[in-house]
Amino acid sequence: MAVSMGKALGIKHMAMPTNGNAGAALAAYATSCGIRTTIFCPADTPEVNVSEIELQARRLSRQRPDRRLRQDRRRGKAKAGWFDTSTLKEPYRIEGRRRWAGTRRTARLEVPDVIFYPDRRRHRPDRDVEGLAELEAIGFIGSKRPRMVAVQASGCAPMVRAFEAGTEHAPRWEDAHTIASGIRVPQAVGDFLILRAVRESKGFAIAVTDEKITAALNEVAREEGLLLCPEGAATYAAYKESLADGRVTKMIA
Repeated sequence: MAVSMGKALGIKHMAMPTNGNAGAALAAYATSCGIRTTIFCPADTPEVNVSEIELQARRLSRQRPDRRLRQDRRRGKAKAGWFDTSTLKEPYRIEGRRRWAGTRRTARLEVPDVIFYPDRRRHRPDRDVEGLAELEAIGFIGSKRPRMVAVQASGCAPMVRAFEAGTEHAPRWEDAHTIASGIRVPQAVGDFLILRAVRESKGFAIAVTDEKITAALNEVAREEGLLLCPEGAATYAAYKESLADGRVTKMIA
């Protein structure tokens, strides 16, 4: 939606920071409609994501630390005149994600009891809150809402730390590291919105180790024949841990 609106509004050049997937999506969509792209990503971004971006982006910048990305993005915006497509920097990514999230969760017009989110820039419980409210307003669903669970890796868990401390904001997590690069977000934009959505839904935040992420990924591949990304495997690992400690229970058919 952001690229479509950018095209309609005459944007010629778009830029964004990414851990991989969002940058690849922007490069693909923007290139297909004649918009140049500049993508910034950390130096340790997985090569498979880097290769995908390089095929389509006008320019790719790999840097570390994350603060350098923000500095270069601001300087480049002033010099090159690109449009900043970062999370919460423009309205259309938010609108697209909000509508997609709520309708995807309720594709069969059934609201789940619990949703586990790989806590990252794109998958955010606060956006489901708005999407589900719209579906209720037009009569597709009732007033039931799911409990929302934010999942992070133990090596980068600012939202979990803030949730457990009862604070409204999540201070930056230093020396962030995890095999699940998509959820290696040391400091979330809109952290208070995520925490508010989780708390108001009577959900919780949970961190899982890289070892449990790997074990979950291997289990699903072996038992179900599905190849999950590490971020998706993190949610399954969190689900299993939450079952074990009683924070969620299995539905009895």
